[in-house]
Amino acid sequence: MSNRRHSALALVRNYGIVVVFAALFIALSVASSTFLSSQNLLNLLAQNAPIGIMACGGTLVIIAGGFDLSVGAIYGLAGVIAAKLASSGDPILALVVGVLAGLLLGLVNGSLVSLFSINSFIATLATGYVFRGIATIVTSGFLVGVTDPSFGELGKAELFDVKVSVFIFAAVAFLTGLFLTRTRYGRYVFAAGGNAEAARLSGVRVELVRTLTFTFSGACAGLAGIIAASRVSSGQADAGVGLELAVIAAIVIGGTSILGGEGAIWRSILGVMLIAMIGNGFNLLNIDPFYEPIVQGAIILIAVVADSRTEGPITRTIQRWRQQRALPAP
Repeated sequence: MSNRRHSALALVRNYGIVVVFAALFIALSVASSTFLSSQNLLNLLAQNAPIGIMACGGTLVIIAGGFDLSVGAIYGLAGVIAAKLASSGDPILALVVGVLAGLLLGLVNGSLVSLFSINSFIATLATGYVFRGIATIVTSGFLVGVTDPSFGELGKAELFDVKVSVFIFAAVAFLTGLFLTRTRYGRYVFAAGGNAEAARLSGVRVELVRTLTFTFSGACAGLAGIIAASRVSSGQADAGVGLELAVIAAIVIGGTSILGGEGAIWRSILGVMLIAMIGNGFNLLNIDPFYEPIVQGAIILIAVVADSRTEGPITRTIQRWRQQRALPAP
């Protein structure tokens, strides 16, 4: 009986997001004639492309057993750096530098966590404050505007009536999912989060794997930040405040285990779009927006309960230990 209950909970965690997403999609389609319009759906994708990109990087970090609370600050700082450089130089180069800045900041996070054995929650919370402070110093608290129209192309340009940012989001999600499920490094990411000690005994360089996940997460946050800055042709220090919580919420709702070792990119993407549809539904149906965070919080609680009740810690540890013993040497 216990095994059946755990199996049912595992099924809910792995595929419950699909059922909830489909149910909400159908409900909104029936309740609002505007929801299914191509303009509304494309706007929904375009508006949430930056969060989706960040969720791809954040999923890898959480699967590997970490947390990245600095992505909102990296998002803002990358946009500020790109806008600052574009205002006095080549806008295209500025956008590239913004992404590289995010990558470098992610590497700093990974190094702190791996080399100094600092808890990732505390380390990235601290660096988030530092990165946000740097952005404030660079801008002196003011908006950094960019007059060159080419800077805004990344965020505003369209291809076949679809924002370029949506194609970038799709490409990042596809490549990250492929990387996670079809490469040896992807298996190492799961191993590092599932049972770090067993992974080390199997020859996996856990610290390096985790460092690379933070680096990738930083690059994704930098990419999202320059897309947002390009969209409004400006950079500001307080851009992305609280965004890290929205990203983590989407990942958890998607079914990625907060304990590490389990998750999938496609589920995180559905989590992002589920939260987006909730907000969109409140707007289209003219429901009081004060109820929106209550609904989102309830969904997150359900996702966390399903994750924590899936299977006992002893069973989980034994299963992961057996899996890691089969890992090939790096």
